[in-house]
Parts: sequence; C-alpha cells; structure tokens
Amino acid sequence: MGWKVAPGGKAAAAGEKLRFAPSSAAARSRMKLWVVRATTTVLLWTCVVQLTAVGDNWGPRVLKGWPSCLTAPEEEAALPGAALAARPHPVVEKAALPPKRLYRNNGYLMVSCNGGLNQMRAAICDMVVIARYLNVTLVVPELDKTSFWNDPSEFQDIFDVEHFITSLRGEVRILRELPPRVKRRVELGMFHSMPPISWSDISYYQNQILPLIRKYKVLHLNRTDARLANNGLPIEIQKLRCRVNYASLRFTPQIEELGKRVIRILRQNGPFLVLHLRYEMDMLAFSGCTQGCSHEEAEELTRMRYAYPWWKEKVIDSDLKRKDGLCPLTPEETALVLRALDIDRSMQIYIAAGEIYGGKRRMAALTSAYPNVVRKETLLEPSDLMFFQNHSSQMAALDYLVSLESDIFVPTYDGNMAKVVEGHRRFMGFKKTVLLDRRLIVELVDRYTNGSLQWDEFSSLIKAAHAKRMGSASKRTVIPDRPKEEDYFYANPQECLQDRDLLQTS
Repeated sequence: MGWKVAPGGKAAAAGEKLRFAPSSAAARSRMKLWVVRATTTVLLWTCVVQLTAVGDNWGPRVLKGWPSCLTAPEEEAALPGAALAARPHPVVEKAALPPKRLYRNNGYLMVSCNGGLNQMRAAICDMVVIARYLNVTLVVPELDKTSFWNDPSEFQDIFDVEHFITSLRGEVRILRELPPRVKRRVELGMFHSMPPISWSDISYYQNQILPLIRKYKVLHLNRTDARLANNGLPIEIQKLRCRVNYASLRFTPQIEELGKRVIRILRQNGPFLVLHLRYEMDMLAFSGCTQGCSHEEAEELTRMRYAYPWWKEKVIDSDLKRKDGLCPLTPEETALVLRALDIDRSMQIYIAAGEIYGGKRRMAALTSAYPNVVRKETLLEPSDLMFFQNHSSQMAALDYLVSLESDIFVPTYDGNMAKVVEGHRRFMGFKKTVLLDRRLIVELVDRYTNGSLQWDEFSSLIKAAHAKRMGSASKRTVIPDRPKEEDYFYANPQECLQDRDLLQTS
C-alpha cells in the first residue's frame, strides 16, 4: 500500500506517514489472519475427506455415524415413501482405491499377447510384474487376433479394464492408451519392437530390456508367452503374479453374470464335473494325434497342420506320441477312465471345450456311459450366447468360470487352460482336480481293450495311480536349464497358497 506526498514538503509527508502507518499494519495483520484461517480450513477438510475415504477401516471408531456427502444418513429409512422419492438419490460411494505408487517413469511398455485366452492371461500377469519392477508405464495389453481362433476381442471385451487398472495402481501405472505426444512418436515409428527371451529371470529385464526402454522411451514386446521364469524369482514377484491373476484379472460383468447363470443351472441339478475335453480339430492337427480317426480325418488334420507355418512340427508319429503320453485322451479313453474312477453315472458332465472333432460319433461312448453330458450351448438359450459367437476367448472365459466352481475338474490334456485352472483351484482351497497320467492310462486302456486286463484290475490300477493326483498341496518340480519340462508356475503357485490376503486388495 502506498500514498502520495502532500504539498508542503517533508513535514506533510511525515504527517501522512504517521496517520497511515497504524492503518496499514492493521490491514496486514487482518490479511495474515485470513490466510491462516483459510489454510487451516483447507487442511481440516482435507483430513475429513481422507478419513472418510478410509472409513471402512476406521469407521467403527472414528467416523461411525458421521453425516457424509457421499452416503445417505440412516434417518432416510424413517421417511415416508413419497418424501424419500422426492429427495435426490445419494451418490453411491465406491470402494476406497489403493494409493497410487509414485515412481519416476522410465518409459512406456506396449505388449501384444499371443495364443489363446489362458496363455494370454498368464502373459498379462508376467507383463504387469515386469512393468512394475522396471518402473515403467504399462499400456493395456493388446490381445491376439491373428492366431488360429481369429478372435477380434479387445482386452475390455473380456476383462474388466477399469478394475484391472485401479486395483494395480498401488503397484504400477497402467494406461488405456499412450499419451498423445508419445502416441505420435509411435505412429512415426520412433519405438523399438522385439520378442523377449523365453523363461527369463528378472535380471534379464533389468539389464537388457530396461536400457532399451530408456533409449527408445517406448518398447513393444511382440511375444509374451512364457517370457518369465517359473522359479528363482523373488517372493514379491511371485506374489504379485498371483495378485494380478486372482484379484485383478476379473472378467467383464456380462461374462461374470452369464457364468454365474450357468453355474446356478448346474447346481439346481446337483453336483457337476467339468471335463476339459481337449479334442477339437486344432488340437489334433497341432499335436498330430489321430487315435480313433478315419484315414480321411487323419489326412484332413495333416493338411491343416501344414497350413499353419507357425506350427513348427510337421512330421509326427501319432502312435509313438500317444504311448509317450503326449496326446490328449480321446472321448472313448476318457469314458473308461471316469468309469474306472467310480464317477457316478448320474453325475452331470459339463464339456468345457469347443466343437469335438468327429461329433456325435466320437462322443457316443462318453454319452452312453454318462447320459447327463451338457455344454453351455445346451444349458443356455441361443440369444444368451448371441454376442459370444465367433469370439472364442469370450466363450473360453465362460468355461473358465464354470471350471473354477465345479465339484471336480478333469482336463484330458495339460494345455494352458488345464494348467491355469488347476493353479486357480489350488488357490481357492485345493479343490479336486484330477491330473491324469496319460502315459499310464493309454497303456492300461490298450491292455484292457485287447483283453489282457480285466475290468476290476484296470479300475484298481487307475485309482491307485491317481490317488495322489487330485490337486492337493505339492512342491513344483524344478528342472534347471529345462524350464519347458518343469512344473508351470501358474499350475502350482506354491508361494501364494498360504496367503489368501491377496484377494483383499481387489
């Protein structure tokens, strides 16, 4: 604040100074008091908002009964219906989000997953872990649209993308898409794309991948299957893999609701067994397994195998592969095994698979032994599945949900779905999962069918062989330098099986 010097010189100026000085000091004092009051008010309201956000934890002792702008007071329950209807509806309070993890961003990680639903599911878990430990920003993964299944689904068509992002905000920053400035760089080709080395430990990503991210700012990993080791990783990494898989990767509400409806229909009719009967055309063509197929069918499968260049193995001895236990069980072999295990004839058998190769002819032995064979297509109306048609990953998601809730889960081949569901059922409390010894089974089946083994002995040997193969607690088999042959992390995430608190962060 200033003033003008009056005519009359220094004396007048001095008089003015004496007259204005007290007023100026008082104004400054009032200004300071106002700033203190305003700052205090802001701080107090900040504290109230923070306390309200954690009210679920502190509410019983601190915030219980406080009126809130987010939740309706209990007195509303006593209002007449008309009065209550006239009042505006309160905003529903969302669950408190975990605080964001603050870190210096080293760059952006884009990933393109490859394979079917469960191969991509495991890969997404690994990519989250890698992004977290490299302190980079992860872009929501791109799903495979060019594989055999030719499914055009995006991430958000299968998984709850908002939950995925928010549930992991305490670990890693995840964006739906690159920021505009960075996106323009990518459109101009200013990024690096590569496949990481399979079964790598975290030091590979820190020492070789992170420098590339720092150099190019954006790194695109164009293959993601089995790119992180099963073993030899810090416990924090293994637990984060589990947390992503079991808490953050939630299917869309539409898929979840339809899965629950299938489960309700099955439960109304009693217990049910899910049979992951991996006997679709693509599986047989890829594996070269033709047991029980006609000559024409075997030729068709061979032609299909040669039509896909990324299926590396072309010349396959089906008989030898079957005897080594490397083929999926046929529907006929499966029927014999279920009978030998004393699975009740009245048990509902839910087929979690695509179209069975050979159709009714190949399913005849199974449906004869178990007349209550059902599929999602027979339990639901066509209109229920209308939006899932030609979206194999979304259909597989339904089968995944039903498989988790089944009384018994029996996979006939140890593919990605079989392994990931096995691990998830272990995490849910070691739910019964029959892990079939295919090598022994085909030997016993052949002996039984040629008459050298009687039924009672066949059944007894099958039961004895599988008494300890029911998905109970066990340690993963570790084979140094041969990771493809050792137990898969997601089939037996032993580091996480005593820590059910993982789900509390969801």
